[in-house]
Amino acid sequence: MRAHVFGAVWAPLLLLAAPAAAQVAEQKVAVLQGLDKVTARISTLRAPIDQSVRFGTLLITARTCSKRPPEEPPETSVFLEIYDLRQGAGPVLAYSGWMFASSPALAAMEHAVYDISVIDCVAAAR
Repeated sequence: MRAHVFGAVWAPLLLLAAPAAAQVAEQKVAVLQGLDKVTARISTLRAPIDQSVRFGTLLITARTCSKRPPEEPPETSVFLEIYDLRQGAGPVLAYSGWMFASSPALAAMEHAVYDISVIDCVAAAR
């Protein structure tokens, strides 16, 4: 009896949640914020999907960028690959994973000189 009540209560809620997840829009450019901890300078970076951009000694590549529609709770997420191009050595992987605009400390990049955070995802023509 409990299984039947559980299914009757939760099944409609699961159906309501499914379309919202499908409405996450893929965008073409990730807007990032870079902080140089040595100079205290903040820069806004535009990283087109699958194209690398430089910030100091970092080579940043956004692999995917998604943003919820305006009627949903705000969330922007970006999958980033960040390499540190140190002199005298080959590229060192500094970060690979998802970053979220609403929770920058959840998946922060650990680097002595630079911080990178997600601001937004926008269309390429913007």
